[in-house]
Amino acid sequence: MLAETICSAASVAGLGIAAVTAYRKRFLTATRIAAYSLVPVGLVMTGIVEWVSGIAFKPSVWLGFGVLGVAWLLFMTTRAIERRSGTTRKERKAARAAARNEAVAPAASAPSLGSGAPAASARPQARPKKGRQPSAAPGEDFSDIEAILKKHGI
Repeated sequence: MLAETICSAASVAGLGIAAVTAYRKRFLTATRIAAYSLVPVGLVMTGIVEWVSGIAFKPSVWLGFGVLGVAWLLFMTTRAIERRSGTTRKERKAARAAARNEAVAPAASAPSLGSGAPAASARPQARPKKGRQPSAAPGEDFSDIEAILKKHGI
């Protein structure tokens, strides 16, 4: 009796955490937490927690198996959604770690060297017309911008 109460309380707490997680718009994680929190109630309902009472033809036992089935279905649904996204948890974790380790592009702090013609910098440039952006000089180096865009997956 005490074990059933503890399992029920743990399940209720887990469902509360799942609700808070869903409120924070993390539905995949909330579904997974809900699946984990339904397992103790399912185990109590199937009679595994108190094996001595037996797993006969009690309706609560079959309801417990139904709850375990729902938990399994939720697990498999979250896995299928995860696979559809095209990345695995390991890949996303590695990408997050790489983003934390590399806050600045490796070449961003290095000075960019131009063509070395001092006459070009001494000459005043014409002001661009309104609404038009000046075109990039053919020798400009955009590697630091490319590194930032690549880091963000663009």
